[in-house]
Amino acid sequence: MLGKVLVADELERGALARLRQHAEVVYQPGLSPEELAARLSDCAALVVRSGTRVTRRLLEAAPCLRVVGRAGVGVDNVDVEAATERGVWVVNAPNSNAVAVAEHVFALLLSLARRVPWAWDSLRRGEWQRGAFRGVELAGKTLGIIGLGRTGTRVAERAKALGMTVAAYDPFLAPAQATALGVELLPLDALLAVSDFVSLHVPGAPGTAGLIGRRELAACKPGAYLVNCSRGTVVDEAALLEALDCGRLAGAALDVFSQEPPLGSRLVAHPKVVATPHIAGMTEEAQQNVALAVVDQVLDVLQGKQPLHPVNAPALSAEELARIGPYLDLGRRLGRFYAQIAGEPTISVQVTSAGQLAEMDAGLVTAAVLEGLLAEVSDTPVNLINSRLVARQRGISVSETTAAETGPFSSLLTLCVGTPNEQHLLAGTVLYGQPHVVRVSEFWISFIPAGMLLYTEHIEQPGILGRMGTLLGEHGVNISFVQVGRHARGGRGVMILGVDDVLGEAVLAAVMALPSVVRARMVQLPPSEK
Repeated sequence: MLGKVLVADELERGALARLRQHAEVVYQPGLSPEELAARLSDCAALVVRSGTRVTRRLLEAAPCLRVVGRAGVGVDNVDVEAATERGVWVVNAPNSNAVAVAEHVFALLLSLARRVPWAWDSLRRGEWQRGAFRGVELAGKTLGIIGLGRTGTRVAERAKALGMTVAAYDPFLAPAQATALGVELLPLDALLAVSDFVSLHVPGAPGTAGLIGRRELAACKPGAYLVNCSRGTVVDEAALLEALDCGRLAGAALDVFSQEPPLGSRLVAHPKVVATPHIAGMTEEAQQNVALAVVDQVLDVLQGKQPLHPVNAPALSAEELARIGPYLDLGRRLGRFYAQIAGEPTISVQVTSAGQLAEMDAGLVTAAVLEGLLAEVSDTPVNLINSRLVARQRGISVSETTAAETGPFSSLLTLCVGTPNEQHLLAGTVLYGQPHVVRVSEFWISFIPAGMLLYTEHIEQPGILGRMGTLLGEHGVNISFVQVGRHARGGRGVMILGVDDVLGEAVLAAVMALPSVVRARMVQLPPSEK
């Protein structure tokens, strides 16, 4: 036997049976934290769902613990940092409910298109009003998928089987991958303009909060339908209500909400909305698949094998972490910064470690860059261990090099992103213990990639800095710093401004309207640790 496994939440019978074939299983759902800590003292593995909180204190009471299996997608109830520090693997099952979610998307799509809930309600009232519930067919219509990850891909496959034309917006999917699926990649506004139905499949992250707001809903094809089975924060619910009320959208189907349960929500009661209580992944098959996937990974770890879906990285010694940790943080921030200013699909990523950084684990630094680059666009959790796999699945080629030349810096980390039309450069270093971006494109500048940043590309001309400051001041936006990169008057330039608040759509539109500004993006990064 492989050791003792404590199952602290309810688990499907088949998964329990498989676990018992290889390990001593203690099945005790509903334990108090104190009871759980006592039971864990000699356990090699812990399996939980969402009901049990795996805290630092609990982990400290489990000296023999090697793996925590979370039977589900999220790991919000597990202190992953504490587990990593103790060398405890954390595994989950991010892919096991993709089919269930994809099928629920079509349950909602068809309910909207054929007005099924309203017709059923009418019939139950004893009415027979056939003419009142004339619907539309899916065949021949265009489905726009925002986020072509594992679930979005399954939605695309099913849509094509129903005779739909499929387009997608996903800036971190290589065009060849979309072509292989028979899907056309489009910019977001172009996708919204041609789609009869729009389905959202992006993760909940700062970069996707309010992704579909007033501007995007105004760009939708008149009479389109919106389906959200991803995360409630992706849609500006107030803007969605307005679009439904004014008739811009013909209907919406929602399985997720910004607050759950959505008590008193006008959306739930809206006559053009079909709503379900976050059940897209709740099928018998999906729950069984989730349990089996986690049990198999727990057994892999106990047998000394690499699990399929690890959430955390192998533990580093205190010395290793002190040396490379700041550069892992820098790599993640470079990746996240680029992810939020990207304008074209990513085809390739090259990471160059130079100077003293070249003597460290270049592979781990590259993994950190990819983690930052993909975390906000992937619908599966991305971390140091699986970031290369996620990049490969998206058709992005990854390479890494080392170099001796660093200019004035002792170490330099450079990210070169290839797109269909050009390459984009970012470079950074660690100064006084803080991450610094020191190069954007061909411009050498210096700023700490943290907090809220306004990034613009412009044509250099007198007064641009003054006009920008005046505009932001008029809108009550406080500026903490400004960095400008330029070569010559009348040439290209970039500007990075630290701001105290997220710029709303109106302010960002005003920035874009400045005569010299070519492009503007709001970037949100974690605060600096120091």
